[in-house]
Amino acid sequence: MTVTVMTRQGCHLCEQAEQDVERICGELGVAWTTADVDSDPEWRAEYGDHVPVILIDGVEHGYWRVEEDRLRKALVTSTPR
Repeated sequence: MTVTVMTRQGCHLCEQAEQDVERICGELGVAWTTADVDSDPEWRAEYGDHVPVILIDGVEHGYWRVEEDRLRKALVTSTPR
């Protein structure tokens, strides 16, 4: 499982989302990464108005803000035991 934070440079909400995801994923032992929506025209078209966007294994989980309880639940439910 991988969490991806779709971001853009200079976005305060993106910076906060990255911090939140880093903390939550770190606590749960889940891999995470970032991707700049402006580096790819398709990403910019799909996610550009909603950054930050949180993806779990490439599927959109949420955008604008990290809903901590919801993200934790999705990650715990999806993590193999």
